[in-house]
Amino acid sequence: MLPTLSEVLALEAVRRGQPRVVVGADRLSTPVRWVHAIELADAARLLRGGELVLTTGIALPDDDELLGGYVTELAGIGASGLAVELGRRYTAGLPDGLVSAAGAQGLPLIVFEREVAFVEITEAVHARIIDDQLEELRTSARLHEVFTDLAVAGAGPAEIIRQASLLAGRPVIFTDLAHHVLAFEAAGADPARLLDRFEARSRAVAPGPRTAYDEPSGWLVTTVGARGEDWGRVILVCGGPSGPGTHVTRPGAGESGADRPNTDRPNTDRANADRANTDRPSPADVVLVERTATTLALGRLLTRQQESLERQAHSTVISSILAQSGADPDEAAVRARALGVPVTGRQLVPVVIRFRDGSPGLGSQARVLAIADLLVTACRAERAPVLVGALDEGSAGALLSLSRGADPDQVLTRVCQAVLRRISAGRGAVRGTALPGPVIGTGSVVTSMNEVRRALLEAQQAADAGAHGPPEDQRPFYRLADLRLRGLLHLLAGDVRLTTFVERELGPLLAYDAGHGTDLMAVLAAYLATGGNKAHAATRAHLTRPTFYERLRHIERILGVSLDAAESRASLHVAILALASARPAG
Repeated sequence: MLPTLSEVLALEAVRRGQPRVVVGADRLSTPVRWVHAIELADAARLLRGGELVLTTGIALPDDDELLGGYVTELAGIGASGLAVELGRRYTAGLPDGLVSAAGAQGLPLIVFEREVAFVEITEAVHARIIDDQLEELRTSARLHEVFTDLAVAGAGPAEIIRQASLLAGRPVIFTDLAHHVLAFEAAGADPARLLDRFEARSRAVAPGPRTAYDEPSGWLVTTVGARGEDWGRVILVCGGPSGPGTHVTRPGAGESGADRPNTDRPNTDRANADRANTDRPSPADVVLVERTATTLALGRLLTRQQESLERQAHSTVISSILAQSGADPDEAAVRARALGVPVTGRQLVPVVIRFRDGSPGLGSQARVLAIADLLVTACRAERAPVLVGALDEGSAGALLSLSRGADPDQVLTRVCQAVLRRISAGRGAVRGTALPGPVIGTGSVVTSMNEVRRALLEAQQAADAGAHGPPEDQRPFYRLADLRLRGLLHLLAGDVRLTTFVERELGPLLAYDAGHGTDLMAVLAAYLATGGNKAHAATRAHLTRPTFYERLRHIERILGVSLDAAESRASLHVAILALASARPAG
């Protein structure tokens, strides 16, 4: 980190000249890239910006206008400041033209009251600059070493953030793009204060470049992502609720994740002292948060790639069996065995899992991948080899391989209950989540790969039909036989004769609801679902009995039927179930 004018003036070699700031006392935080002693009236053409110019003034013109041009040129190339030694050209003080021009240009102007060796100043400042540059190189090398080790070791986000906080000596927070905290390390700050109203404060930080410092919050923020997809942010808290100057003591050897002496840490005591004076991040801080983000992104890509390779291989086998009735069963068996799933002399149990809402998108894809992982975990607990892969954006398929002596119903029940418990616990752990649970369908247990396709299709049909059922009808898994009439209607959903039947039975009522903004279909469905119990149905529909009875009579007039007749009720109930099976689940 480059020294500032204020730090340069504090050096012993500079203080010997009794420096006094004439102009620009409010600009002493300007960084000094280099110090250059030059006695030319057109010195600016030889500079590159960021220099503190030292001069005795012997080559400067007497004319105020020319002095103004000299200062303007220095300010134009971005000089850090101008320091003039009294005694050779100027004795009583600096000329008014020089002072006024420096004030007009905002160029810090310093006077040395006593003679000072410029070479001592340049040596001292350049040594400081070189030391800082070497320190930054050591810091960069150490960061590279630490984060490379974390990436190779497959460290999770919590460990990566912990190490970043240790290296920075400041709180570090990792969030998703919904501003939910995924991991954080307080670094000695009060966690409650650090995360107080975090979501609102995080949303107030306007998106900018991939790495940017936000002055109001005191946060250095960088984006986490790769391959054009961003999914999180790393925040280094330089000020804000944690308070400035909040740092931890560097851990010594023997501490977890930091088995090195204090001298091997990238931030020196001077760097920590500098931070006590300013909340702004240093260039080393920028490097640190960017390396943290890169390591998080790499870890996610490696994890996803590892899962993807296995899942893609499994999906290919399952999808090929489902999609091609003429697929070679022997080839599928070979591929399954190559993936570690034996299929010869085993009981093969097909399973299809889908969500009731079935809506496509990134969220649905993520849920399918997550449920596939849960199914793998549950099968491992039962020591049951399994092929598991996504079938589409809303469902996953699996083929369990059980020994001859296993009871398929018992194994399926334990596996499905374990998956449903984990999903239910996950939904309860996320505030505001109201996603419907999944439906698990299974087909016939078979013993040959020749029969797997038929069994998988049964499982797919059972899951689809179960997803159209009432949410309160929760079972560990469904077979088509369990779904009875609903299962049959789902199989016939594409039959034009069934569609015609539904329209004949319910068409007038559907048209009436559409034209009058009523919901008489819901009243009829509630009545039929209770087996014709009007009192129970009224309660279920949240209507008073007189109102409910009147609406039933209205329905009878619209449809031209008597709801007291058992055959009418049965026919209408079948039509309602058929209508539901033809609509999207959920």
